[in-house]
Amino acid sequence: MSFRKNISKVLFPLTCWYAVGVRFRNMFYAMGIIKQEAPHITTIGVGNLSTGGTGKTPHVEYLLRLLADQYPTAILSRGYKRKTKGYVEDDGSHDPALLGDEPAMIATKFPQVKVAVCEKRLEGVQRLMTQPPIPEKPDDSESPENPEPPEKTAIPQLIVLDDVFQHRRIKPSINILLTEYNHPYYNDHILPYGDLREFKSARFRANIVIVTKCPPVLNPVERHNIAHDLGLRNYQKIFFSYLVYGQPTTLDGHTTNIDLSRIDNVLAVTGIAHPDTFIAELRQRTRTQHLSFADHHDFTASDLARISSAFDALPGSNKIIITTEKDAMRLHGKTGNLPVYYLPIQVAFHKDKDLDFDAIIESTVRENISFLSKLSIWN
Repeated sequence: MSFRKNISKVLFPLTCWYAVGVRFRNMFYAMGIIKQEAPHITTIGVGNLSTGGTGKTPHVEYLLRLLADQYPTAILSRGYKRKTKGYVEDDGSHDPALLGDEPAMIATKFPQVKVAVCEKRLEGVQRLMTQPPIPEKPDDSESPENPEPPEKTAIPQLIVLDDVFQHRRIKPSINILLTEYNHPYYNDHILPYGDLREFKSARFRANIVIVTKCPPVLNPVERHNIAHDLGLRNYQKIFFSYLVYGQPTTLDGHTTNIDLSRIDNVLAVTGIAHPDTFIAELRQRTRTQHLSFADHHDFTASDLARISSAFDALPGSNKIIITTEKDAMRLHGKTGNLPVYYLPIQVAFHKDKDLDFDAIIESTVRENISFLSKLSIWN
């Protein structure tokens, strides 16, 4: 952090101007000078105050697993580092160049979900809401014994908005704010000294706050202390989640039975923000060397040569390369004969006797969709 502090002193005037700009922007929204819109569709926003590393993608996937088989669902993202511009829908190729790595990964894993990207989220929502309806099914196809999941081609009833907390033109039906256990916003500062994109007071816009990447065991006293330090209000609900890692999987998506505890050496390759939790998981299982790249790094031929050289330098022959699920999208087709695998992850929530995340989300979405359906009839 000392280097960061030294740089921050040099950039202090820029920090001040950035802070003033954020303050005025939020003030204009609060005064109604810049208008916010609540689209006539149920939306769930997932975002954070920091520049990254809170685990947005696995939490978005959790919501899709929970809801996408109940309602026609879409996900809208910016599509960071894609090669396209404007509004783009997945064409079935799940191409990171078309969508960005995270939306492409989601398109691969959730074929029933419509995946779209657009820099302007309001425009993206409007485009999703004006898709042509699917043809009606014949009468004899109604009420099947085993109903199919909602059609991907239908106009969605639910849109999950990825990384939307600072895109205030849209007011989500449910606004979820993520903060990382090891890097909570209350210990952070605004850019460039820290990683916060806006002031900590922005947390009050959230309906739900999730502390992510917690240890699998988190005692009640620590949870109480974190909740106190978050400084939330009565209308805000707080949850604690942790990551569950799966078996090493090939870049083509085939699960293996590799036991990492029987591997002598692993080269961990990451291009994500805050890979601490991932590296800690690997080091619990086996001896691990870490080769780190910038967040959303686009791996080049020279990067692959560097990875190959680092792998060759590991002692012995009982060794493999492990990367993250997001990095696997960018490494796919580039690794040649290197033994590269990724660890799939899913989110799990610490149990709370008074609150149930799934129940709150499901009931809120159900009530919102029902209300909007009645509203459309009245209109």
